[in-house]
This record gives sequence, C-alpha cells and structure tokens, in this order.
Amino acid sequence: MENVLEIQDLTVAFDGFKAVDNVNTSVEKGEIHFFIGPNGAGKTTLLDAICGRVKPKSGNILFAGGVDVTHYSENQIVNIGIGRKFQVPSVFTGLTVYDNMELAAVKDRSLSSSLFHNVTSEQEELIGHVLNTIGLYEKKDRDAGSLAHGEKQWLEIGMLMAQQPKLMLLDEPVAGMGRVETQKTGELLKTIAKNCTIIVVEHDMEFVRDYASKVTVLHEGMVLDEGSMSEVQHNQKVIEVYLGRGGEQDA
Repeated sequence: MENVLEIQDLTVAFDGFKAVDNVNTSVEKGEIHFFIGPNGAGKTTLLDAICGRVKPKSGNILFAGGVDVTHYSENQIVNIGIGRKFQVPSVFTGLTVYDNMELAAVKDRSLSSSLFHNVTSEQEELIGHVLNTIGLYEKKDRDAGSLAHGEKQWLEIGMLMAQQPKLMLLDEPVAGMGRVETQKTGELLKTIAKNCTIIVVEHDMEFVRDYASKVTVLHEGMVLDEGSMSEVQHNQKVIEVYLGRGGEQDA
C-alpha cells in the first residue's frame, strides 16, 4: 500500500523536555490510523507537528509521495491537503450550518476571499453532498450554535471534508458523545476513509477496537507498540503502562 505520511526520527522538545522522542511511523492510504496512550504520551504534540503548529527539533515528516513538509507553515500544510480538527469544535456558532460549510469550501483561504465570494455550482454540489454524508442537510439553515454537541463535531468534520484533504487529523472526535453518536461517528469515518486517510487521537478503547485499521501506542513520547488493535492490546508493556490502568478513561 502507498504511504500518505511517513514520520522519520521525529523529536519535538519544549525547554529540553522531549514531548515526542525519535518517533518513526507511517500511515497508509485509506487507513483509519489511531494514536493512543496515556496522558503526556505525545499524541496531540505529534498531531501539532504534522499540521505545522509546532516545529520539530529533528527528524522529518514526508507527505504524499515524499514531499518534506517538516518546516511548512500551518497555511502551507492546509493548502497541500492536510486538515486538522481539534478537541473542542470550532464552528462559527452565529452562522448557519450552510454558511459554515461555505466558508470551509473556499479554496483561497484568505479572510477577504472567505467573506466576499460567490460559491460556484461545483462548491454547492460538494456542500450538499457533505451535508448529506454527515446527516445535517435538513438542518442546513439552522444556526450552528443550536446544534447538539455531536452534531457540532460532525459539522466540523464536514467542514474539513469540504476542503477535500488527502489526510485528516482528528483529536478526540467522540469525546462527550453517547454510544449511538459514537457509532455514527465511526461509520462516518469509514465513509470518509474511502477518499481520505484519517489519523485519530482517541481514548475511547471501544471506539478504537471497532474502527481502527492500525494503532500506534505512544508512551513518554516514544512508540511503544504498533499494529492492529488485537495485537497491541495483548502486548504486556501496553497493558502495564496504559490499558491495564484505566486507559479507556485517562488517555
């Protein structure tokens, strides 16, 4: 399989503390690849490095055929096809669901173009398709602030879809959801993965077991194990440092 992302000997340090320590991993096209591990394992910092929010001390991040994006800016990262969703939904609550999608679909991401543009018929078709996929088409004229928590998460995922990335980074997308919403999110990710590779940081082990193509376990900034969920959950070291001490709650 083709690798969409390769992380080589990556180290991210803050005042001498190595939040990510010599990490090597790769993500294959079409995967739903989960990063799991206890608090402080380096999961979110690794996402920050991939999307250009923090700069590594050493190592390389190669994207889509070997393009070295290690020192790209956040805007450059977005424009080459890597989208990021943070833990807390960052939708525009005073705008309608459709307006949020319109802003996300704009190719030129400058503020002026986002505010003063005409949506093309192609963009309208894309927005309609995404709204149907995330189950919010019937609520497209509602203010985003009126949506339930899970719906806001789906809207933000939809906004990423509207940018048509090659790689989507999701930080705890099912946090605060009940099982029904969580399962719906998992099925949504399976649909998205047909056209876009996904990396997920998550602590809900049931969700990971149900939807992971591959799992990378991080501990103290390093890769502890990697493989299928079935493989890593039987690794004694993983059980000791994470799964065996309530990892389902405190990742």
